[in-house]
Amino acid sequence: MPKVIYEKDGRIGRITLNRPDVMNAIDDDVPVELAGCVERANADAGIHVIVLAGAGEAFCAGYDLTYYAQASGGAGNSVTQDMPWDPMKDYAFMMRNTELFMSIWRSHRPVICKVHGYAVAGGSDIALCADIIVMSTDARIGYMPVRVWGCPTTAMWVYRLGPQRAKRMMFTGDKITGSEAEKLGLVLKAVPPEELDAEVEALAQRIATVPVNQLMMQKLVINQAIEAMGLHTTQLIATVFDGITRHSPEGLNFKHRAEAVGWKAAVRERDDGTWDWTENRPINPR
Repeated sequence: MPKVIYEKDGRIGRITLNRPDVMNAIDDDVPVELAGCVERANADAGIHVIVLAGAGEAFCAGYDLTYYAQASGGAGNSVTQDMPWDPMKDYAFMMRNTELFMSIWRSHRPVICKVHGYAVAGGSDIALCADIIVMSTDARIGYMPVRVWGCPTTAMWVYRLGPQRAKRMMFTGDKITGSEAEKLGLVLKAVPPEELDAEVEALAQRIATVPVNQLMMQKLVINQAIEAMGLHTTQLIATVFDGITRHSPEGLNFKHRAEAVGWKAAVRERDDGTWDWTENRPINPR
C-alpha cells in the first residue's frame, strides 16, 4: 500500500498522505513518495491544480517519533548520532527531506493544502510549502519541537507570518486552531469541519478553469519574490540548526528520556513545560 496516494480527477490532481493509523506521520518513505506524486501531477498537461490532503483523522502529525525518537537502535535512530556528531551527515539527511517537501513549493501546478485534525511539527513543514492552505476551524497547526529537539527546516513560518508572529510561534511551540491561524494570516481561510471539503473543492474548481501556463507564470512571479529574500539560505541554516537541536545536551536528554519513558510521555513533558531538559529533571513549581 502506498504511503502517499495520487489520483487524477479531471483537471485536479489529488495527493493524499496515507498512513492514517499513525495520523500520517512522516517516515523515510513519505517525503520520497510525496515528491513523486507532485512530479506525476506536473508531468500531466491536463492537471491544472493539486489538492493535498491527509487520510483519516489528521493531515499530518509530524515525524514518526516512535521510529525516530523512541527507538534505541536501527535505521531510524540514525537521526541522533553517537558522539562525536557529524553535522554534515545530519544536514544531508534532513536537507533531503526539506528538498522533497519543497517539491510542493516548486510545483508548476498550484497546490491547495486541506488541513483537518493536525498539521504539526514536520506536518506543518509540508503544509506551509503549499501555495494556499485552507483549514477546519478546529484543526491545530504548530511546531512543538522548537521547545526541544527540532527547528522547522523549510523555515516557512517567517515568510508567511512576518518576524513578530513567527517568533510568537517559534518561542512557544504552541499549537493554534484554524480560526487563529486565519486571523494571523498563516492560512487563507478556516471553515467549520463540515464545510472544509466543499470550500477546498470550490477553490480548486475555480483555479482549474485557468490555463496551466497562466497559473505557472503567476506562481513563478510570486515565488521568486520570496526566494529573493533569501529562502534557500534560511533553509540551509534552519536545517543545520535542526541537527544541532537534536545533538545539544538538551536534545540528547530528550532522546534518552523518550527511550526511558516512551515518546508520548516525553513529548507530553516537553509540550507541557514540566521537564527541565538542561538539568534533566522535573521543573519544580515556584
